[in-house]
Amino acid sequence: MTGEATRAAPSTARLWLLAARPRTLPAAVAPVLVGTALAARDGYFSLPRFLAALSGSLLIQIGTNLANDYSDARRGADREDRLGPVRVTAGGLLPPRRVLTGAWVAFAAAVACGLYLTAVAGIWVLVIGIASILAGVLYTGGPRPYGYAGLGELFVFVFFGLVAVGGSYYVQVERLDLAAVLLGVPVGLLAAAILVVNNVRDMETDRRAGKITLAVRLGRQRARRLYATMIALALALPVAYVAAGTVPALALVSLLAAPLARRPLVAVFQATDGPTLNEALAATGRLLAAHATLLAAALLLA
Repeated sequence: MTGEATRAAPSTARLWLLAARPRTLPAAVAPVLVGTALAARDGYFSLPRFLAALSGSLLIQIGTNLANDYSDARRGADREDRLGPVRVTAGGLLPPRRVLTGAWVAFAAAVACGLYLTAVAGIWVLVIGIASILAGVLYTGGPRPYGYAGLGELFVFVFFGLVAVGGSYYVQVERLDLAAVLLGVPVGLLAAAILVVNNVRDMETDRRAGKITLAVRLGRQRARRLYATMIALALALPVAYVAAGTVPALALVSLLAAPLARRPLVAVFQATDGPTLNEALAATGRLLAAHATLLAAALLLA
């Protein structure tokens, strides 16, 4: 019996993968692809800078997820009756201090990437990196976590959209361009839509724990409409940019990602069960990945 239980127990590597929340990682990759592709279109590309920016973005996202796992467990937001995947801290799968240490290790590695980029691209990269890490830590940590006050989606939009796309462009070109800011808007909207699904799923347990997310504030129906609006805007904005002459006409190929929006939209509007909304969250991540990849490819080919 003991042998069977041991074989059934997830490995440590599997637990850390679970804690890293791979379904959310497209939000870290997408802005770097778009910002770097825009820089390459303008004649600037450094592979080491791209790899450092991509690694730093992923590490900040993973560090944020680990810090969130730790902080939500301490505040009682991740209870046994939550509909989402098991959280390693609240589920007793990893010791809380180890999860917190993992978060700081991820952030420290992100700082190392940032120091390299600061050396080659200037001090503003360090400022952006520090602000991004602070945003990750204070999402559910600190004395007044903004994720508990309905501001999570706004911060995701800013840091995984405007800041990440603009920052990825900046580390290549060492200046900012209006197109980088504008392209950060659809990327940020889709990244924030991932969090909307998460918070719609967790509405009831969040409310009981005093975690007043935007979904809790708006209510289920209005949160669902917000999700649909964010998806629609993200898909429509590249069309508007092409019409305005901000990006090349080839950027319209990003519309090929639109069919991927149907299933998560239907799920968010019709479902309340955990498995369906978990899949909707993953599908929103896939939509973001496809949209950003097509947009980046269009910029490179143009």
